[in-house]
Amino acid sequence: TSSNHTISFFKRNNTTTGSIAHTNNSTSFNTSSDYRLKENEVALSDGITRLKTLKPYRFNFKNDKDKTVDGFFAHEVSSVVPEAISGTKDAMHPEVLYTADDELPEGKEIGDVKEATKINPQSIDQSKLVPLLTSALQEAITKIETLEARVQTLENA
Repeated sequence: TSSNHTISFFKRNNTTTGSIAHTNNSTSFNTSSDYRLKENEVALSDGITRLKTLKPYRFNFKNDKDKTVDGFFAHEVSSVVPEAISGTKDAMHPEVLYTADDELPEGKEIGDVKEATKINPQSIDQSKLVPLLTSALQEAITKIETLEARVQTLENA
């Protein structure tokens, strides 16, 4: 059917914090945003200032050299929009050692390094940047409208 079907709910302390839903044509990844769950709200007033500290880049991932994308480095965003970032800068997975359950390659023994330390990458939820982008755009629109009004006043003089 074309109706919305929620396929997964995420809860914490018996409160829904998000869901994944779908229709015939789309999938939604939803985060709770009900005003009744929030307090101490303050309008963003420094959107442009904060936005100007973000550094977008064009790059490719090392494992996909032929595809260039736009994005950010998570550790650079973490000080501006910390809720958008998961993980810790420069974190590593510990090395994995051979155990008695492993098939040991020739020359290897239980306790030898099976896999060296690997990157435990940070990640970004770029949707968390939308409130900052909206605030900065609203501030910019207000400035533009103010300047347009001043120009109109000068032209009419």
